[in-house]
Amino acid sequence: MKWYYRLGFLLLLLITLYVFIKIRFVWLPILKVIIFILLPFMIGGFITYLLHPIVEKLHEKGLHRGLSIFLIYVLFFGGIGTLLYKGLPAFITQLRDLSENAPVFAEQYRSWITKIQEHTAAWPDGLQGKMNDGIDAFEQKIDTLLTVLIELLLKFLNSALIIMIIPFIAFYMLKDFPLIKKTVWYLTPRSFRTKGSQFLKDVDKSLGSYIRGQLLICVIIGGVSAFMFWIFHLKYPLLLGFIVGATDVIPYFGPFIGAAPAVIIAATTSVKLVIITIVIIFVVQFLEGNILSPYIVGKSLHMHPLLIMLALSAGGEIGGILGMILAVPALVVAKVAIKHLKDYLILDKTK
Repeated sequence: MKWYYRLGFLLLLLITLYVFIKIRFVWLPILKVIIFILLPFMIGGFITYLLHPIVEKLHEKGLHRGLSIFLIYVLFFGGIGTLLYKGLPAFITQLRDLSENAPVFAEQYRSWITKIQEHTAAWPDGLQGKMNDGIDAFEQKIDTLLTVLIELLLKFLNSALIIMIIPFIAFYMLKDFPLIKKTVWYLTPRSFRTKGSQFLKDVDKSLGSYIRGQLLICVIIGGVSAFMFWIFHLKYPLLLGFIVGATDVIPYFGPFIGAAPAVIIAATTSVKLVIITIVIIFVVQFLEGNILSPYIVGKSLHMHPLLIMLALSAGGEIGGILGMILAVPALVVAKVAIKHLKDYLILDKTK
């Protein structure tokens, strides 16, 4: 009878979820407002999650907790502040220059497309049509990339006041972390406290080191790429290095996504620069795969590559680039949840 009740509950849950999705025009605007209000606290909580283990290690070595928080806080936000102060003007300049030269690049790109179409004119009609459709789709994506970057930058600048309060939120969360844990413990129903605490510990064990290590690798890869692009006089090195570093968080597919804009920009200068850019990307990826990842991240995920690729494909289909970035963390949480659910069902069956 338990399985009948569970099946009925599952069907009721699916029906409720279906109705909930159908009336999203009612709750979606409210949800957007709530997310906008809570966003600084979410970012502050994420920063706290990243920095808390370092604070705890310093505290365990005998350093006062308040002093540990102050040192980590100053180093982290001081570094970010310095980077924004020095790098943001150059980033905006390069973005503005790219925007002004976009028509020139577009014209050169169209000449390449014309040559490709001339060389493929003898192909069968169906194949030629697919080739043209692919070219049109690629051209549309290139045209919209710059617009998306500019919109994101404007949103960032318009949210300056909200961004300014994030360091203060993170500071108080770090300072009162034990109190926050105690509050969450008492707000959680007694029957879920032990299991919930173990679940969060397992998630943190599987995911925490991966996230912290991967973010550090992205910063290093982005910085090295920007420096190498600058050395070989590739246009917009800071902008392209940022793209390479940001997309590197996506396993397997990230390097190809990040390399595409750099190769396209290099192609507007010379074939030699295209080859140099490709070599730079390969060297940087070799550095990550053989030196950085084994030492910084290691094999913290303990997942088969095929399973990760499946998650990336699903994430890309559902949410694009953002979906691919969130696919691996979601997979880790799902893996831990399934393991705990399996243990719970086995325990329940033995009773």
